[in-house]
Amino acid sequence: MSEDTIKGRVADAVKGHWVDTRAPDWLRPYARLARWERPIGWWLLLWPCWWSAALAAIAGGAAYPDPWHLLLFMIGAIAMRGAGCTYNDLVDQDIDDKVARTRSRPLPSGQVTPLQAKVFLVAQALVGLAVLLQFNGFAILLGMASLAVVAVYPFMKRVTNWPQLFLGLAFSWGAFMGWAAAFGRLDWPAVALYAGGILWTIGYDTIYAHQDKEDDALVGVKSTARLFGDRTRPALVLLYGGATALFAAALVGAGGGILAFVGLAAGFMHLMRQIAVLDIDDNDQCLKLFRSNAQFGWILFAGLVADALARTLF
Repeated sequence: MSEDTIKGRVADAVKGHWVDTRAPDWLRPYARLARWERPIGWWLLLWPCWWSAALAAIAGGAAYPDPWHLLLFMIGAIAMRGAGCTYNDLVDQDIDDKVARTRSRPLPSGQVTPLQAKVFLVAQALVGLAVLLQFNGFAILLGMASLAVVAVYPFMKRVTNWPQLFLGLAFSWGAFMGWAAAFGRLDWPAVALYAGGILWTIGYDTIYAHQDKEDDALVGVKSTARLFGDRTRPALVLLYGGATALFAAALVGAGGGILAFVGLAAGFMHLMRQIAVLDIDDNDQCLKLFRSNAQFGWILFAGLVADALARTLF
């Protein structure tokens, strides 16, 4: 066993992170299971929640989204993203062991046992449940309904070329939650936000999946990166363009003003830049562009919050 494995390091993990430098040895494999050193995952899960909360603030005439809801969504996103990664690793042990980038992960490398991973999964899920129970009854039921999509997602790469669609169904669920937490119901602006989030997710995860397309082909894993191939750029234009149109529809439905649309326009420019510079054969660039979607989240959220605030001040 290598020194890196003993210390709980993983080939595709961020180097020099606090998990490597400060976490005790016993915690490192669990931190790797939850991907704590890679916050981009929980940011991408969190953004639809925060967008929805900000959209609800606009629709409800509030100056800003409920800060308590924003905090709860952040805690829940971190916990449930970690639980999802742990679950995904349990399902994918056989695949991860065959891929160079993932075979040093805690489960295939033997740093944790499947039983230990399952206990850790339950612990993270309980944190998520504790967060969910802080909301109204409708939002609680809605949040629980998301588990069906989460449960099937890891298996989709075995049966369809569109596993990114199922990731979008799961990761965009927060577009319902912010609205439901504010109003105790769903309205069509939240549905439009959800649909846009799905297309956005398919787009950014297609970019991410180009890192693994060669290994995926060898082990029989399907993805939109393999499906689109050299047609990835025009596919992204359709996906990101469709996402922007649906986000715009959500803004119209919620009564969004000029600042919300300015934020959306700036976000669209950010997405188009991703497409313009994309090199699907440059793994490092694909990872960088994937991570840049956190910036897109901030841009859109800032526009929504600024619009809500401006409507109450002027």
